Parts: sequence; C-alpha cells; structure tokens
Amino acid sequence: MNEIEVGKYWNNNAHTWTILSRAGYDIYRDYLNTPSFFEILPDIKGKKGIDIGCGEGHNTRLLADQGAIVEAIDIAPLFIENAKALEKEHPLGINYSLASATHLPFQNQTFDFATSFMCLMDIPDQEMVLKEVFRVLKSGGFFQFSIEHPCFKTPHLKKVKTLAGKTYAFEIGGYFSETNGKIEEWIFGDAPTGTKHKFSKFKVPNFHKTLSFWMNSIIKSGFSIEQVLEPYPGGNILRDKPSMHGASIVAYFLHIRCRKPQKF
Repeated sequence: MNEIEVGKYWNNNAHTWTILSRAGYDIYRDYLNTPSFFEILPDIKGKKGIDIGCGEGHNTRLLADQGAIVEAIDIAPLFIENAKALEKEHPLGINYSLASATHLPFQNQTFDFATSFMCLMDIPDQEMVLKEVFRVLKSGGFFQFSIEHPCFKTPHLKKVKTLAGKTYAFEIGGYFSETNGKIEEWIFGDAPTGTKHKFSKFKVPNFHKTLSFWMNSIIKSGFSIEQVLEPYPGGNILRDKPSMHGASIVAYFLHIRCRKPQKF
C-alpha cells in the first residue's frame, strides 16, 4: 500500500474521527497519551516547530498553547479543512498544510523541533519520514513522537480474560511479521452505543515494524536517542476510566525523543 491509498483511508475516517474525538471519546489520547507526551516535552516557548500528521489539530493546538510557533501537516484534506476551521474560530497562529510526511514542503534546517502524535506507525515509508524530519530540523533540534508500542501491538493480538471477564494478560504473535497496510477496523470504545451506531468504524492501515527497526532507523537517520517513555495509567486514571485497564497490563504506547546533533 502506498501513501496515496493511506491518505484516502484517513480522509474517509476524518469526519467521524473529528466529531468523536472532539466530543471527548478519544480517552487514551486525552487521559494518557497526550498528557504523558507533554510531561517529557522540552520547553518550546518561542520556538518554531512542525507537527506531522496533525489530524484535526487537537495536539497541534496544545503545542501552540505552550507558546510555540507551529506549522502542521496532514495527508488527509478533510482533517486539514477541520483543523483550519477551528483555527479560524479560535486563532492560535497555526498554519495547516496538506502534505506528505515523506516529502515535507520546507527548506533544510527550518524548525527548532518536530512532533508527531500517534502517526508514524500508519505511514508506509517510516525511514523516509525520519530522514525528512532530520533534514528540516536545525542543528540541535529535537523530534519527539509517539507510536503504538511495537512489542505489544502485534499483528496477532488477543485479550486473555478471567472467567469473570476481566483482562489479565495479552496473547501476542507475529511480532517479526511486518504488515504492509493491514486494515484494522475499530471505533472509540468509550463512545455510547447509540453514538457508535450512527457512524461507520474507522479503517486504519497499519505498518507494523519491530522495536529494533525503529531504534536502528532513528540512528541511521543521524539522530541520537534522548528519552524513551512507555506511558502507564495510574490509579486515578483507572478509577475515572476503568476501560483503560488493559494499558496497565502491557504498554500500549511508546514515546521517543531524539535529537539532531549540533554539527549538522
């Protein structure tokens, strides 16, 4: 599967995704993934950054709230349209562009930092993305991104439950089997049943790679790895959102910050 096909899938997802996520049903983003991401994000006030795979712009706006000057790109036209509409209504100075992460429309050494929230595992040529980000970053700039954890989000994945129906483990398999756009169908689980029935499930192409692929690709691109995080939902989160229990058994997500050396 190529990125043009991927873009079509995400454009078809964009309407439902925007409605449901803005209604508060993307609980893993709102309660775990994004808060954890910002906990380890360096100071970006006054710095120029690019947000790659911005979707409808939720996390991009949080970057701007931290005082950053932000450009944002996505491959899905409807996502960009929705992000621009919210920017027009509540301006934060964000410039959204329709573009591919593998061909960033910016000059060399343009940005102080780059971010990508839960996007890179859905892109066919992930090595090219890393090379492009390295190119557009200034010397000493950093790239922080989050992805599904490749060790626990494998081609075969099944919850193992007690007789009472409580998940206590995960059955995983096919870790070394790379996928080339395997379509996964799902919808935000916390959305009420009546709401879910109004929408079709998302169809998300996935390009599973091993942890060693990610580490070696980062190093090969010229970056040095600076920090790694596997977000974990603490007791307060699980009390408020018990449906997130699975993320306390295995790591659902992996966050990585890498830096372009000063010599480049």
